[in-house]
Amino acid sequence: MPVALTARLSPVLVLAAAGWVLSSGPTDAAQEAADRPTGKTETRSPSAPSRTQAVKTYAAAPAPCDSVAEKTVTSLVPGAKTAGKEIPSTDPDLRRTCSWNALKGYEYRWLDVSFEVLESDEAAERSYQERVEDKSGGGAVPGLGSEAYSVVNLTTEDKQQTREGVVVARAANALVVVTYNGSDFESKKAPGTDEINKGAIKAAKEAVAALEKNRN
Repeated sequence: MPVALTARLSPVLVLAAAGWVLSSGPTDAAQEAADRPTGKTETRSPSAPSRTQAVKTYAAAPAPCDSVAEKTVTSLVPGAKTAGKEIPSTDPDLRRTCSWNALKGYEYRWLDVSFEVLESDEAAERSYQERVEDKSGGGAVPGLGSEAYSVVNLTTEDKQQTREGVVVARAANALVVVTYNGSDFESKKAPGTDEINKGAIKAAKEAVAALEKNRN
């Protein structure tokens, strides 16, 4: 160590720990002082990520086709196979979807239930807000997860009406998205708004309950 630097460090170290400086010498004391801050920084750094990672309520998505009761499927999608069909996912631990659809007579119904697990509550909140902003015209659903929103829209193509309801619910770091729609191919009319909205909310409540059973 340069003599000038040693000379500057020695008075400080003598004032802080005079006895130790006298026994060890100014050069050793300067080296120890330089080492100590580095050691403290290395000790603190690894601990911060571990605390952040520990706050994760849900680690994986539940089986989506088991998330809605059979009697609910029978009621919402008459004629559908209650087992449903899971849609292939690129990451089944974090994103899973089940679909039910059927045509009974001229009445057609379709129900999708999706789960998405994100890395944190904050990430789930951001995704929830983005989805809600994309689906204006709806309203909050009280008592469903941490927060929830539902919206119903009517579309017409070739004089055929289809009414679709979507419920987006957040529970901690996970999202549940339910899509429920219907058409009548004889009358060309769609089911009522109340029917579709209530059906989507009913399925969403059961799906959120299924998710909460997977809580860490």
